[in-house]
Amino acid sequence: MPFIFEKTLLKGLIIIQPRVFEDERGFFMETYKKSDFVGSGITEEFTQDNHSYSSKGVLRGIHFQTGAHAQGKLVQVITGAVWDVAVDLRVDSISFGQWYGIELTEENMSMLYIPPGFGHGFVTLKDNTHFLYKCTKEYNPKADSGIIWNDADLGIDWPLKKDLSFSEKDLALQTFRVYKELLA
Repeated sequence: MPFIFEKTLLKGLIIIQPRVFEDERGFFMETYKKSDFVGSGITEEFTQDNHSYSSKGVLRGIHFQTGAHAQGKLVQVITGAVWDVAVDLRVDSISFGQWYGIELTEENMSMLYIPPGFGHGFVTLKDNTHFLYKCTKEYNPKADSGIIWNDADLGIDWPLKKDLSFSEKDLALQTFRVYKELLA
């Protein structure tokens, strides 16, 4: 099998380590193989691919799509490094409001599968970071939402605390408390 699938403490959130074939010419690896992913429990169909390029210190997120447009994501770094965060926003989950962080780099070649119903964000740890993600639903601007990166209730421990760069949109995101009130 070309992948190792490692479950995390948050149900459905899976670290994926591809098998890398290296020699003096370079390397080859599979980044997705439907039969292996389905065999590990990842059954959603991917419908959109995204590519993000950022300099060091760019923080994007925490983003998610609501309702029927909730996206699962398979994320990986091609060059550079990110600290990637997934937040469980599934109200019926025992880990609702909990987060998980992992460093994804061009060296470790790890991937993270984030199931629908999670928020997602990342901060770039190196300049010239190229970050790819496959999504299980197409982006819908009417379903676009997010939670502010430094929400006190979530308490995400971002590895970079200064010299961060944000979009205006990301700085205006709601708190986790407001999100929960909207669900009630």
